[in-house]
Amino acid sequence: MTKPVARVPQRSNARSNRARILATARRELGRNPDVTLEELARAAGVVRRTLFGHFPGRPALLEALADEAAETLRGALESGARPEEPADRALAHFVFSIWPVGDRYRLLLALARHDLGTDRVSEILAPARAAAATILERGQRDGVFHSRLPPAVLSAGLEAMTVALFDEVNSGALEDDGTHTAIATMVAAGVPEERAKVVVGEVSAEVNAAH
Repeated sequence: MTKPVARVPQRSNARSNRARILATARRELGRNPDVTLEELARAAGVVRRTLFGHFPGRPALLEALADEAAETLRGALESGARPEEPADRALAHFVFSIWPVGDRYRLLLALARHDLGTDRVSEILAPARAAAATILERGQRDGVFHSRLPPAVLSAGLEAMTVALFDEVNSGALEDDGTHTAIATMVAAGVPEERAKVVVGEVSAEVNAAH
């Protein structure tokens, strides 16, 4: 009697190929939003047919990246949110929660201009932006942050600065584990530099101990 052909390795290989394609797409699209699917396949080390087997076209690949980014950001916010803490500590925790998923953040903003559209990207980033604005609003109310700008506007400015710093890290111009960015964010929000360093140092120690 003929034994059935085992399919588990095939499924495992398919999952591995899909994960490699997505990881490659995050990297290459972050560098060049106009990269072609053929170029992505070569960079991922798979044949064109394999890539199209998982993603029948560019829109399907981009939606998969968007879904992945949304899930990753949600997880980061859930694990990094500290709404019960003072606003300056909450902001430091927020920066450290976002930092490990900075590549997703950068990619989404790049794709907003080229493919996904600003409405779709805004939908994905809405929870992170709302969390930041809530922290800033509370900090302004408590006198921890300056009130020269409305919370949403200040949040948008801090987001732009953070994304710029992600780019500098990726280019090799800046080495950072999130500490420098957290301090710069707090200073830009109105926290005195020495206080920002103390708070970020405490929060960084907590984050590292948790991992």
